[in-house]
Amino acid sequence: MVTSGAYDAIVIGAGHNGLVSAAYLARAGLRTLVLERRGIVGGACVTEEVWPGFHVSTTSYVNSMFQGRIIEDLRLAEFGFELIPTDNLFVPFEDGRYMVLWDDERKTCAEIARFSRKDAERYPDYSRFLHQTAAFVRELIWKTPPASLGPRSARDMLELGWKLRRMGGGAFRFIDLMTESIVEFLDKWFESDQLKATLAYYGSIGTFKGPMTPGSAYVLLHHLMGEHKGAGGWGFVRGGMGGLTQALASCARSHGATILTDAEIARVVVRGGRAVGVELVNGDTYSAKVVVSNADPRTTYLRLVGAEHLDAETVAEVESYKTFSTAFKINFALDRLPDYTAFDREAIGVPYPTYVHLGPTIEYLERAYDDAKYGRPSARPFLSPVVPTLADPALAPEGKHILNVFGGHAPYELAGTTWEEEREKFADRVVDTIAEFAPGIRDAIIDRQILMPPDLERIYGLPQGHIFHGELSIDQLFFLRPIPGYGDYRTPVRGLYLCGSGTHPGGGVYGVPGHNAAREVLRDMRGRGLRRAS
Repeated sequence: MVTSGAYDAIVIGAGHNGLVSAAYLARAGLRTLVLERRGIVGGACVTEEVWPGFHVSTTSYVNSMFQGRIIEDLRLAEFGFELIPTDNLFVPFEDGRYMVLWDDERKTCAEIARFSRKDAERYPDYSRFLHQTAAFVRELIWKTPPASLGPRSARDMLELGWKLRRMGGGAFRFIDLMTESIVEFLDKWFESDQLKATLAYYGSIGTFKGPMTPGSAYVLLHHLMGEHKGAGGWGFVRGGMGGLTQALASCARSHGATILTDAEIARVVVRGGRAVGVELVNGDTYSAKVVVSNADPRTTYLRLVGAEHLDAETVAEVESYKTFSTAFKINFALDRLPDYTAFDREAIGVPYPTYVHLGPTIEYLERAYDDAKYGRPSARPFLSPVVPTLADPALAPEGKHILNVFGGHAPYELAGTTWEEEREKFADRVVDTIAEFAPGIRDAIIDRQILMPPDLERIYGLPQGHIFHGELSIDQLFFLRPIPGYGDYRTPVRGLYLCGSGTHPGGGVYGVPGHNAAREVLRDMRGRGLRRAS
């Protein structure tokens, strides 16, 4: 057993939020130690060589939410971060037609007009409302939620109320967006079933929801929170998603942070109601003034801290925190690109689609959810097949490709069977579903990596496989995330903070929880006048 010297801050987990926190804490002059269970940094934002020469973004696979403010503030480009922008989404339908959405709104409207001129005329208003709402929420994500309704919190809430009021009629639509199903929300805007299905897809990504589930409309908004250079931005990271976390790790190290891998935490050491360090599974201990956990709330509270250090109400709240997941990821090594029958290169004007969504109707999406409600993997899952090697050929051997497939629904727990029995059959079903739209896919596959929710939990620490560390439901947002009274990144254990996706504003490769948690740590350390470790 090794007992180390003292640190100012220990960060549990080198996922993207943990690394963001570590970079900010180290930059502020704190002696910072990051401890990572796996042999590589990145958590669920990694690039791994799954097969010789194939460098795969095994879990998260596109940069759609990480905030430009953090990229610029931490100067990540200087540490190798590069975003490759993308600009189209291809959605094939069962009748052989297709829809393409573009970053260019005029091109999108022209595409929509092929299905409904009325919807094409309405779409700019819809887009304007969503971007206006996203701008309002983007301000909110940087706020620390109130732990209690004191004078300062009341003032902040009043300020937000005035901003919401300035949205005029959009304020009522914002309230609808927070509570309605995505079908109800889209029905108020559009008539085309094809357009509504294309947009409704976003209401199910990463969540245990169908398009008719109340609250699914908010998930659409959550996926619009990304920005790059001040605007919404989707793209691939050069070198795979690990390129982002490697840049974050390099940034943290440049400010003096120490990062140890293969360092699994056994427990947070608590004395007198205060976190004073951590103990590893090998018995090594490290002490610190504060401990910042990038692990999910349940793991942090119930396994690393332990119920003996918490009151019964807190334990009950944490136990009721919803993390049930139906998301899965299957990665393929290909010897050629899948050829989508409906993709018309001449008419569309690009050689291959950047993003593809396979979820052609509202009914299709809802039936996929219906299967999961009863503990069954979806008979016809909705899928997002993406080929990152088109943007970054160096990820695979020359002439070969990687196909990342994310989708739903695949329940964490199955009724009457196990994933050991079902995983290969379900992966075959995913291939069959892709083959409905790209018939040659089977012959193009060299190998595949199957990651079901239990795998995502076991390997990457995602609770029950949940990519957001918990459902994005109205009872688990803002000051209620993760539990009432502790939405401000603090915990009942003094000196212990949460910085992961289970805190405000939620999950995805976001970076904001890590940023905000570090800000609160620094605020508390200044307020208490704590001396830094030397």
